[in-house]
Amino acid sequence: MLLTDIRDYLKTHKRASLDDIVRHFDVAPDAARGLVETWIAKGKVRCLSDRLPCGTCGKCDSATVDIYEWAGPVARTNVRSGHDIACSG
Repeated sequence: MLLTDIRDYLKTHKRASLDDIVRHFDVAPDAARGLVETWIAKGKVRCLSDRLPCGTCGKCDSATVDIYEWAGPVARTNVRSGHDIACSG
């Protein structure tokens, strides 16, 4: 799993929990979190866990319910050329 794999996954899904990422890539939570945090530091991903109404029942591991959202430009395909181009916000 590479940083670009995480980027592509979040661009495609828009939002994903840490648990979703862990299951999709079959990696340890700490490994997935480390890669996601790289994208957070670059300003391309934001963590939404502080905005969730969850966290009080204790039935789930709060570390795996962190929700990550792609915040960078979303690639789209130029229909005429077939090349990927980035939207300019």
